Amino acid sequence: MSAIRLTQYSHGAGCGCKIAPDVLDGILAKAGPGASHSRLIVGNQGREDAAVYDLGDGRGMIATTDFFMPIVDDPFDFGRIAATNAISDVFAMGGSPVMALGILGWPLDKLGADIAGDVVAGAQAVCRELGLALAGGHSIDAPEPIFGLAVNGLVDLEHLKLNKGAQVGDLLYLTKPLGVGMLTTAEKRGLLEAGHQGLARRTMLESNRIGTELARIRGVHAMTDVTGFGLAGHLAEVCEASGVAARIDFRRLPRLAEAESYRRQGAVPGGTQRNRDALGAALPAMDDVHWQWLCDPQTSGGLLLSVHPSWEDDVERVGRDHGLELEPFGQVVAAKGEARIEVKG
Repeated sequence: MSAIRLTQYSHGAGCGCKIAPDVLDGILAKAGPGASHSRLIVGNQGREDAAVYDLGDGRGMIATTDFFMPIVDDPFDFGRIAATNAISDVFAMGGSPVMALGILGWPLDKLGADIAGDVVAGAQAVCRELGLALAGGHSIDAPEPIFGLAVNGLVDLEHLKLNKGAQVGDLLYLTKPLGVGMLTTAEKRGLLEAGHQGLARRTMLESNRIGTELARIRGVHAMTDVTGFGLAGHLAEVCEASGVAARIDFRRLPRLAEAESYRRQGAVPGGTQRNRDALGAALPAMDDVHWQWLCDPQTSGGLLLSVHPSWEDDVERVGRDHGLELEPFGQVVAAKGEARIEVKG
């Protein structure tokens, strides 16, 4: 572990740095829809994970970018997590990543170039493991450390998954537990117990490569990854895009149980409240336990799936093949009024 504490050099951490979704809507509204193109299947009109360009041979090219400030103190791990998180957008659409470019902003007056080199080396290690080329990138001298990737991938268009398409009666799955935001906040505040060191890091470093296989299951109607807007924010996007609502059984929601004690101690990221405020009436009033878990910002979070019940065995089998015991935590229901998410338990 490096003696340098990267998280002390930035005002935010990981995907919790994201601009709140309601503020982002205002930015994008002023920017307009952008130029259209006959082969652009997915652009910036919605809240999809990436853009998709039709190559004309039954395949699409996926293009995405993601970067943030340090979520952990160790430079090598920061690079690994940032790369895993950025590549996840390709997996979330059912694609296979092929090439990435690095995005580096570095305060050279505070942190040496050798430390930045460790960050890039961490990203290179992940790219090598997942079989894509880290082919270059761009760097600037910046007041705070920032790192991420721009990633290109390929997908068979018949298997392309979007965050719309969820249908009433579908089952909801999540491939990683929630609680990363609470644990990383606890670590930054010096509250984390020795036995919990590395728990959030291990979760963030788990690749979402399972998405490529899940996308080939016909009954998977919608798929996205859960990051800075929290489960509630990304689930609300799926519901809004699909014209439906969701009912969650809180007791069945995948959670890192160790994070609850830190939540009680007040280790709640600032992004949690921003996420709650942004949802407004889409998330009905509920107690602190429920909304703080549902709105906890995730960095390199899991895949959220909407699956027809007749295909649940297939989804769970793929999960077991990847060492995951997947169980549904909720169901897609008909939309009624402004509320998009109902919680019981």
